Amino acid sequence: MTEQVDSLPAPSPAAADPAPPAAHSGYRRATMALALAAVVLLGLNLRVAVASAAALFPALQELLGYGPVVAALLPTIPVLCFAFAGLATTRLMRWLGLERSMMLALVMLTAGLSIRLAPTTSMLLLGTIVAMSGLAVCNVAMPSFVRKYFPQRTAGITSLYSITMSAGAALASGISVPIALQLDSPLAALGVWAIPTLATLVVVAPLAIGARREKPAVGAAGQVSPWPLLATRRGLLITGLFTLQALLVYSIVGWLPSILVDRGMDSTAAGMLLGGLQLVTIPATVLVMALAARGLLRAAFMIASCTALAGFVSLELLPVQLALLPTVFLGIGFTMFPLVMLSISRSGESVEESSAMSSLAQSVGYIVAAIGPFSLGLLSSQLGSWSVPLWLLVAAAVLQVLLALWLSAGTRTRRAGRLQQVDAGAGK
Repeated sequence: MTEQVDSLPAPSPAAADPAPPAAHSGYRRATMALALAAVVLLGLNLRVAVASAAALFPALQELLGYGPVVAALLPTIPVLCFAFAGLATTRLMRWLGLERSMMLALVMLTAGLSIRLAPTTSMLLLGTIVAMSGLAVCNVAMPSFVRKYFPQRTAGITSLYSITMSAGAALASGISVPIALQLDSPLAALGVWAIPTLATLVVVAPLAIGARREKPAVGAAGQVSPWPLLATRRGLLITGLFTLQALLVYSIVGWLPSILVDRGMDSTAAGMLLGGLQLVTIPATVLVMALAARGLLRAAFMIASCTALAGFVSLELLPVQLALLPTVFLGIGFTMFPLVMLSISRSGESVEESSAMSSLAQSVGYIVAAIGPFSLGLLSSQLGSWSVPLWLLVAAAVLQVLLALWLSAGTRTRRAGRLQQVDAGAGK
């Protein structure tokens, strides 16, 4: 499979409009403005539901009284939903189309977040499953959405939604505990985050209503199956790297506040540190994506993977009073996600092939990554310590460095010039 993004057609909603030239141009500008707003709002919501819950897990367990198995399951549900719902996303997109699939996903996300207001463990679990299944569809669809509407600016737009994703997660992590204290309910603090999701649905709905279904031409990649990509070197490397970054990210997002509280930190301060970690990711994302847009993809991958490794080592070795340092390292390490998503967006000869790669990497990756939060939570409960789980994460971070090296091998010498051309203006 080759990487050909320069010849992609213009976005279909504008291209198919038979209106006169002036109206055509106005419609296209309006469509692109809505698409850009959708990217920003979708990015804000992609980690909010996960990060807000992670900061509230200690309070939720105290309120609802669930045991260690449910406690270990809650941070695992998002990863499992991302895996199994992600498997169905390519088929869903063929059936409904890209934009309508994303609208349905946002309906599910809003409903799931609302369900979590009910004061029972079963409703907390059900709402999390529904909401995370909606998020899974958005996760898989985003690279295809970026490639369809912004084919010449994949690096810049991927960077934009990655930054807004980090900003949303930082906000949710930092203020969920204060909101819970203000409302005197951690469940109410979870439900608050249905509001920005509803706003995103309002923006995506016009795109979904106005989108036209496109039938692929004979011989086109409209019926691309994800599974044959596992037989390719690039498919294996992207899937492996996505798996490792997901395992590391969701283990930290799910358990960092609990790790810090277990070591004596106040729960509010622990939530703020998780928020700070997400904030660090914002300038770091600007840096690594600027490097990637200039053909320095290997340097970007090395910055992300090596700082992640340093973060896990320092989180285990340093006292809790110095927890800010590993937080900074881990925040930089979280930029592995946009780099892998950029690699997915540039894969294949069409939006459909990018979607197939996205579905493969995310479904397989999240299935394996689900082992992380669940097993690490149970292991720490059994051992009464986070030391062994953290050393296991260090080992995974070492493997991530190696896969990043292999995936980015020779990128600069072979593709630097063309990638600069494809992403002209990405840093503007």
